[in-house]
Amino acid sequence: MTTVRDRFPRTVFGAGSEPDPRFTLANERTFLAWTRTALALIAGGVALESLGLQLHPGFRLAASLVLVATGTLTPLIAWAEWMKTERALRLARPLPGAHLGLLLAVAVTVVGALVVCAVWLR
Repeated sequence: MTTVRDRFPRTVFGAGSEPDPRFTLANERTFLAWTRTALALIAGGVALESLGLQLHPGFRLAASLVLVATGTLTPLIAWAEWMKTERALRLARPLPGAHLGLLLAVAVTVVGALVVCAVWLR
């Protein structure tokens, strides 16, 4: 039988009681979806810079860096949000708000603006 000491992170699994597995698995799927999004952001940033598109080089590099930086931060924030949500489930508390969507909305908007400038100034 699995004990709290066997599960990581202990700060999450040591709190409260086991929630309905469907909710725990849905929370995990959300974390994995954010991780896939992070991989796509990193791949997009690498592709934008390495494909040698005829765009203004400064704006192209800036857009690539925003994509890679956002892709690097996304799994870390997703992990923190997974932990907060799992603890709330285990303690039968209201679910916390998510902040990751705002980060991605801002990052994609900035990248879009940079690419528009890169096309305009080429």
